[in-house]
Amino acid sequence: MACLAMNNHVETILATLLAFDTTSRESNLALIDYIDDVLQSSGIRTQRFYATDGSKANLYARLGPPGPGGIMLSGHTDVVPVDGQQWTVAPFELTCKNQRYYGRGSADMKGFIACVLAAVPDFLASPLQQPLHLAFSYDEEVGCLGVRSLVDYLRTSQDKPALCIVGEPTEMRPVYGHKGKLAMRCHIHGHACHSAYAPEGVNAIEYAARIINQLSQMGEHLAESQDPRFDPPYSTLQVGLIHGGSALNIVPEHCQFDFEIRHLPDVTLERPLAELKQFVDQQLLKPMQARAPHSDIRFQTLSQYPGLLTDPQSAFAKALAQWSGSEAFSTVAFGTEGGLFDQAGVATLICGPGSMAQGHKADEYVSVEQLQRCMAMLKNLADWMAR
Repeated sequence: MACLAMNNHVETILATLLAFDTTSRESNLALIDYIDDVLQSSGIRTQRFYATDGSKANLYARLGPPGPGGIMLSGHTDVVPVDGQQWTVAPFELTCKNQRYYGRGSADMKGFIACVLAAVPDFLASPLQQPLHLAFSYDEEVGCLGVRSLVDYLRTSQDKPALCIVGEPTEMRPVYGHKGKLAMRCHIHGHACHSAYAPEGVNAIEYAARIINQLSQMGEHLAESQDPRFDPPYSTLQVGLIHGGSALNIVPEHCQFDFEIRHLPDVTLERPLAELKQFVDQQLLKPMQARAPHSDIRFQTLSQYPGLLTDPQSAFAKALAQWSGSEAFSTVAFGTEGGLFDQAGVATLICGPGSMAQGHKADEYVSVEQLQRCMAMLKNLADWMAR
């Protein structure tokens, strides 16, 4: 069903994008093939950066004059699962109701990608005075993992863009900052025995509890450094998953738990992590191994990405305010690939259609009005790049 107030080209592209199940556990290659065909049919050369197993890929393209500089528009192609959610519409089909487009990824962030692809003819028709770069990544939802091969390429490229807009859903309000994230898993290996002889064993769950208590204290220390530009205004630490034990009458031999730290952009984690390791080595491992020499505690990094903090008074920020029609600069609580681009020397801001209040939920949607505003921003950008 069409939403009459919307550009039909955007609607058609969005319907096609939503039909691809690009949940992070699945391949995104069919969608990448589609985007590649759209770009190459317009005469735009593309490059792919494949995952190690070849099942996924980033797609990168550029148009306009040769040379370094210019602006990159970036979006991730993967989406979060729909498992266990109560959808009232088909999640991998476009449904239009009440001037809203429903479907998994409509807000986060296939709506933005649809607008970018629909705007390609406008950019091609403009006498661009600087290059326009397009980047479409994979595995953003599981820790900004996939884009790193593309970031490595850009870091050393002689044609590296100067600026980047990541089109995450911000209701078309410019965003200049977000927190970084570190996700880790702790593995505890103890010694099992009958619970009637519990003192002879090494209870992996009890030692996990001691580490979690230490992490709670670490979180309190991290909260002492605050920045009112963020909500919450401090770095946070939370344990989100824990598994251990096999039966109540067996002292548990194994336990593992996952925790994450979402830290302010200017906060470094080397010192608190070193203190955590010192606590584990000196206060836990010694008594564990005195009872059972094979006991062990180890930490595994699951994912990590940096925060972002771009000057909202920069010329880039002022220009984005004009293109988007909003000077309401802010920060967001969720992370993006923007910090990685920024670290590679590409100044980055976040601005895209839709709201993260709808992202990751059942009946995710992006409004027609938001897509219209995004198309207007891209038209303003094309006009600016032609001057």
